[in-house]
Amino acid sequence: MIPVTRPYLPEMSRYLEYISRCYENCQLTNNGPMVQELKARLEDYLSVKNLLPVANGTLALQIAYKALGVSGKAVTTPFSFVATSSSLKWERIEPVFADINEKTLNLCPEKTNEVLDQDVTALVPVHVYGNPCDVGTFDQIAEDHGLKVIYDAAHAFGVRLDGRSILQWGDAATLSFHATKVFHTVEGGAIVFKKKEDYERACRLINFGYEKGEVVDEGINAKMSEFHAAMGLCMLDEIETVLQKRREVHYRYYDALKEHFEMPLWMEGATRNYGYFPVLFPSEDALLQTQKRLNEAGIFPRRYFYPSLETLGYCRPSGRNLISMDRARRVLCLPIYPRLSLDMQEKIVSIMFSSKKSRDGGMMATRPKIEVIEK
Repeated sequence: MIPVTRPYLPEMSRYLEYISRCYENCQLTNNGPMVQELKARLEDYLSVKNLLPVANGTLALQIAYKALGVSGKAVTTPFSFVATSSSLKWERIEPVFADINEKTLNLCPEKTNEVLDQDVTALVPVHVYGNPCDVGTFDQIAEDHGLKVIYDAAHAFGVRLDGRSILQWGDAATLSFHATKVFHTVEGGAIVFKKKEDYERACRLINFGYEKGEVVDEGINAKMSEFHAAMGLCMLDEIETVLQKRREVHYRYYDALKEHFEMPLWMEGATRNYGYFPVLFPSEDALLQTQKRLNEAGIFPRRYFYPSLETLGYCRPSGRNLISMDRARRVLCLPIYPRLSLDMQEKIVSIMFSSKKSRDGGMMATRPKIEVIEK
């Protein structure tokens, strides 16, 4: 079976070296030395300050909202993973959906302005597929209206915009270190805060509200364990290898499919981490036909992100976000991970083309053969 992604596991011998340190320290949680080391190395690698490791990417969002005092309503995108909206609902913040840009698939600033009202206290844009959204405009909207900005950067580990880490924008940016991500700690996440005082409050919040042995805030347990941090340190040792292999897989797809399938428009000046390979089909029927053929061959792409979140029963529709609803029906993410073989990519592309050819009545030109091209 070929899934949409497969976790990268670093060399076991290297991981065991980190685990042996956990045994030597005999501290398994509560901001132990491994978590502290991971924090320092991530801040250096990502070119950020005030980075707080946490137990997972959903808690990262919830802690960010709490630390920044978000309440009432928050404007966000309907085109994302469900955690973007469910994390708001868990914190009793009403998600207000604005439509997306038809090319980038990111939250549209103009549509965001249209749904603002006096109860909105924050914006929660998402860097969808790691593609940076219009951070300059969103930060300006927030300044004009006195709003907080929390960027859901779950897909954007290591991405830079105009030479700067994408995590440097907004009041906070959150990361997911789930096993399926480019960088992972098996389960985990992090928050990057602009202001040190927000970071310091979040440090209390993730540890039951404790500070110097006393409960001074309404906290919860969102701490990262030493064993999870050990995996993160091990992954950082090999992250450049991971990115290079993903890059090779990405460009093999891209060179074979770019003339025949629509893909999201990437933000000018932004780097990639090759976390996803989304393809847009001309219709939902076309997508479902191709997905069926791939499934029959033991290949399981995913409909990231489907459905459009405003259609979920616990969300209150805020207008009809027609672009999001349309793109959610037509987008399919192909398998991409470091150990995806050239032969399997050939098979995936062949099925994509044969399905398209049958829809086009056999009029499509012969597809190019996948080749390894250095980029």
